[in-house]
Amino acid sequence: MERPELIKACKQNNLKAQMQVYQMYKDMLYNVSYRIVKNEHDAQDTVHDAFIKAFQNISKLENDLNLGPWLKRIVVNSSLDFLRQKKKLGWLQESYEFTESTKENDTYEDVTLKVEEVKKAINNLKDKYRIIMVLYLIEDYSHKEIAEQLGLKESTVRNQYVRGKRLLKQQLQNSVAL
Repeated sequence: MERPELIKACKQNNLKAQMQVYQMYKDMLYNVSYRIVKNEHDAQDTVHDAFIKAFQNISKLENDLNLGPWLKRIVVNSSLDFLRQKKKLGWLQESYEFTESTKENDTYEDVTLKVEEVKKAINNLKDKYRIIMVLYLIEDYSHKEIAEQLGLKESTVRNQYVRGKRLLKQQLQNSVAL
C-alpha cells in the first residue's frame, strides 16, 4: 500500500493499515522515547500510548508526508508527560534565570569516541541536562521548541544546554584520560 493510501486507511480506522504504520515506526519511536525516559519498559509503554493517541487523532494530520515527524512529536510529548507523572521532572519547578554567560566557545579536539561511550555519558547527566541535550542534539528540537515543551524560558533552556554540554565534555575527557 502506498503511503498516502496507508494513511487514508488509518484515518478510516483500518486496523491492518494501523498495524503497518506501527511496524514502520515503532523502533524509531522507541529509541526516541528511551533516550528520554531511560527505561526499556517505560519507553515501550510510552510508545504504545503514543500510537493510541496518534490513531485517535490521525484525522488532524493535514499533510500525509509529515507522518514520521508528527508521530515523533507525539512520542516526545508522551515521554515528557510520563516523566511529569512520575515526578521525574521536578526540576522544571526550579525554572529560574541563570546569569552565567551562554556563549558557546567550542574547541574541537581530535578525540575518537565510541558511540556507546557518548550514550553512556549522556545518560549519566542529571535529567535537567540530559533531556535538553537529547531533545536538542539528537531529536533536533530548537531551544525555543524545548522551552515550549518543558514550560521553561528559552534562556533557561540555553543555559541548561550549555551547562549540560560542559558536563558531557568533562565526562568524555575524563573517560579518554583513563
